[in-house]
Amino acid sequence: TGLLFSTLFTTGMGFLSALSPNYLCLMALRFLVGVGLGGSHVYSSWFLEFVPAQNRGFWMIIFSFFWTIGTVLEASLAWIVVSTLTWRWLLALTAIPCFLLLPFFGITPESPRYLCAQNRMSDATLVLERIAETNQAALPPGVLVYPRDGEADHSGLTSEADHLLPLREKECTDDDVMSPKSGSAAALRSLLSRKLRRSTLLLWFVFYANSFAYYGLVLLTAQLSNANRSCASGLKYVKSETDTSLYKDTFVTSLAEIPGLIASAVLVEWFGRKATMWCLLFTCCGFLGPLVLYQSELWTTGLLFGARACAMGSYTVVCLYAPEVYPTSVRSTGVGIATAMGRVGGIICPLVAVGMLRSCHQMEAIIVFEVVLFLAAIACMLFPFETKGRAMN
Repeated sequence: TGLLFSTLFTTGMGFLSALSPNYLCLMALRFLVGVGLGGSHVYSSWFLEFVPAQNRGFWMIIFSFFWTIGTVLEASLAWIVVSTLTWRWLLALTAIPCFLLLPFFGITPESPRYLCAQNRMSDATLVLERIAETNQAALPPGVLVYPRDGEADHSGLTSEADHLLPLREKECTDDDVMSPKSGSAAALRSLLSRKLRRSTLLLWFVFYANSFAYYGLVLLTAQLSNANRSCASGLKYVKSETDTSLYKDTFVTSLAEIPGLIASAVLVEWFGRKATMWCLLFTCCGFLGPLVLYQSELWTTGLLFGARACAMGSYTVVCLYAPEVYPTSVRSTGVGIATAMGRVGGIICPLVAVGMLRSCHQMEAIIVFEVVLFLAAIACMLFPFETKGRAMN
């Protein structure tokens, strides 16, 4: 239901924004598009709840690869459409992929973990039976039950089949699940409980830092060279209305996400989630460091290419790690709040990436990015749990 609402709302507001009669209406409708996109984090939580523990790292990277494909295709579309048609065509065409998702919701199964958390054990069993039939496999013996402890257990490795026990279904009572009527307050209390408080607060900051770095690097790609030229000449840079260099730059640097995803896919299963995150964040710092001083355009592009690859890899792994930390009863809420904290970083980063650069303060802007990334890497080291190979609760 959450995915369907998010997709419907995003699609509708996307098409309406293409018909905006004035700038204020356009901004309001694009804001509402962002509201719809705010629910897209449910996709990753829903997806990971179907994937066995031993395959989660690999398949989350594959899942994220399609984000990169979308970024590259959108940059390509903008590069072509804006120069030949108008921005209205761009917004309308951009809304089509979400619209094409709608027919799939009729065959999309609900997460069995969510159904268990709502004490709908029979419905969850039916979903699992459909999955087993599709894969020409048999379910493990036993009756499906849901753990009574609402918190995630990270004390040791557990098997995904451990929740199939020879117990009666009625033993999972209404007291063991989080009712939808309990609301966000109960979910927030669970997220800030003793077992999850440290993970939650650290995740908020790491999401903030990753969004700050990711969207900041997107903006740096378009702004650094222009800022260097304008500061060197003493002239203020003003972007032309017909200048499509932003789309070209975005297209080129978006390709950097592909090696970043490949690197994270390899590292995340070898070294675990925590080590992969802090390693990529420190490496991103290393790529950005030389940009404290003015570099040639070729060197600038190469360094930003490497930084963008590391930022994307780190962002992908934290999006994998967060759903693994939380139990099903608060998973989407926990990831949603963390994602919202990340959006705050995305809002603030233009003040650094654009504001400081256009004021000819390149060194200060890069130092801010370095500090944020460095602190995020330290935060990753402080995560209390490594979730590699662990069953989701």
